[in-house]
Amino acid sequence: MADVAAAAGVSKQTVSNVLNYPERVRPETRERVERAVAELDFQPNRLARALKASSSGMIACRIEPIASDALTSWQDRFLHALVEAGQASERHVMLFAADDAEQEAATCIRLWRTGTVDGVVICDPRPDDIRPAQLLVAQVPFVCFGRASEHGGEVSWVDIDNTRGVELVVDHLVDAGHRRIGFLGFPDGHRVGDDRSNGWVAAMDRHGLLAGSYRLDVRGQDTFTSGAKMARQLLERADPPTALIAVSDTLAAGALQAVRDLGLTPGDQVALVGYDDTPSAEVMDLSSVRQPLSHAGAEIVQALIPGQAGSAPLSVLLEPELIVRGSSRRGLTRRREEPAIT
Repeated sequence: MADVAAAAGVSKQTVSNVLNYPERVRPETRERVERAVAELDFQPNRLARALKASSSGMIACRIEPIASDALTSWQDRFLHALVEAGQASERHVMLFAADDAEQEAATCIRLWRTGTVDGVVICDPRPDDIRPAQLLVAQVPFVCFGRASEHGGEVSWVDIDNTRGVELVVDHLVDAGHRRIGFLGFPDGHRVGDDRSNGWVAAMDRHGLLAGSYRLDVRGQDTFTSGAKMARQLLERADPPTALIAVSDTLAAGALQAVRDLGLTPGDQVALVGYDDTPSAEVMDLSSVRQPLSHAGAEIVQALIPGQAGSAPLSVLLEPELIVRGSSRRGLTRRREEPAIT
C-alpha cells in the first residue's frame, strides 16, 4: 500500500479509502490511485485485512464421500453453488472431512474459536442431530442446509420444498394419463426421502389415486443396483405401474436400465422421473426435479456474513422445478388393459 501511495502521490489512508470507500475520494484522485494499483499489480493482503476487520472471510463446510454406486453427489453441486455465492460476496469456502457428526461439530467449533472461519454450514440435519445443539452452545454462527425446525426457531436454515417437488411430478404424470404411479424411495427416517415420499402420498390422494397404491411404494438404498431391483419388483407384477417416480437420479438410472432390460420403451410404455436433475439426467434424457441450489447458496452465504448476527434466524423454503424430458414427455401408451386400483 505504501508503494501504491508513493506512485500515486497520495497518503496510505487515501489508498485505503479508494480500495474500501471509493465514494469518499475525488474522482481524479481515485483514478490516479487505481492506475497505480493496476501498474503495480497490487493485491491486498487477505490476512491483514482479516485482522483489521476481525473477519476471516471464510465459511466452513464438511464434504462427504460419494457412494461408489451413485451417479453423483448432490453435495458436489451444492458446494459449487456455495462457492459461487461466496465469490460474489468476497467469501471463500473451506472444505473439511469428518468421520461422523461428533467430529464434524468439534471441527466446526475449533475453526470458529481459532478465528479460521466466520461461520459454518451444516448439511442435511436430522431430527436427532447433535450438530445444531452443540454449535448453539458454543455460539458458533451456522446455517443449516435443510430444515431444523425442531430447535424452536433458534437455528437458521435454508431448504428445498421436496414435498412440493414430488407433487409436481405426480401432477405431470396424471396429466399424461397415468393412474398407476409407483414410487421408489429411501428407507423411512431419511428426512429428504420422507419429505419426497409425503409429496407422493399427498398428490396421489389429491387425485383420488391413493387407495391401494401403498403396494406401489417400495424402498431401498440410494444406489444404481437398488433402483434397478425396485423397478423390476414393480414392473414384473401382474398389475404393474405405468409410471415410476424415483427419489433420486441414481435410483432413476437403475430403474431406466430395468425398464429397458424388460423390453419396454421409456417414456412410451413406462414413464420415469428422477429427482435432483444431475448432469447425468440430461444425458439419459431423464425427466427430473431441479433444485434451486444457486439461490440456496446465496441465502446461506448472506446469512453468514459478519454483522448479520443478532438478526432473526433465517427460515427459507425454496420451490424446485420439474424438468420434463423424453422419459416422461409422451402420453400413456398402454401395454395391456390397465386394471383399476383396488
